[in-house]
Amino acid sequence: MTDHTLAGSSVLIAGGAKNLGGLIARQAARAGANVAIHFNSDASRAAAEETLAAVREAGVKGALFQGDLTVPANVARLFADAEAAIGTIDVAVNTVGKVLRKPIIETTEEEYDSMFDINAKAAYFFIQEAGRHLADGGKIITIVTSLLAAFTDGYSTYAGGKSPVEHFTRAAAKEFADRGISVTAVAPGPMDTPFFYGQETPERVKFHKSQAMGNQLTRIEDIAPIVGFLATDGWWITGQTIFANGGYTTR
Repeated sequence: MTDHTLAGSSVLIAGGAKNLGGLIARQAARAGANVAIHFNSDASRAAAEETLAAVREAGVKGALFQGDLTVPANVARLFADAEAAIGTIDVAVNTVGKVLRKPIIETTEEEYDSMFDINAKAAYFFIQEAGRHLADGGKIITIVTSLLAAFTDGYSTYAGGKSPVEHFTRAAAKEFADRGISVTAVAPGPMDTPFFYGQETPERVKFHKSQAMGNQLTRIEDIAPIVGFLATDGWWITGQTIFANGGYTTR
């Protein structure tokens, strides 16, 4: 994509049914990209179909794929099927994640395994398959969390599970550099989505809002354009974690 636009390109979005992933899918389609939308569970199917309809209404190709990305074979199949449906993938975006706020002494082994499988393992093999399938000059973007720069309680398995993605990103940026593929991570602040509210009390929500500009949480509309920039004109940024959180925290 030497012209640094999305027109005529193909974009794969893991977790692309709703919320941030759904918005990225819609914006990519409006920018002229063909879009492959991944979703995990049947609970997201209706939202995924709505997003697919919106993509197609933009006049581009759209395709829908379901799968549990904690299984590497499913990740490999996702890339192969997406490539067959919309062409060689130019941009691969992974928004998949699971949030848990729970004290360490109460966290079970099952919860630990689930959090690291979804937040780290799936991300690793998504980057691996992207490295195998992406066109030269492609872009790989993973959504992480600003908790990677925070010092707080309760989120040991969420921040812990996302933190390896920084190192995956750095290694991949070096390993894929000779093909012109940039690899980045975007770390939003606490986001105004159902994933956040299910973990927090009203008092903590108020505190989180107070830490950012405008006394507000990060919105999906704040993050999607950054993903779009990294996928186009921001191609020279690679190996980085970008903390996009309205001043909530930094390193």
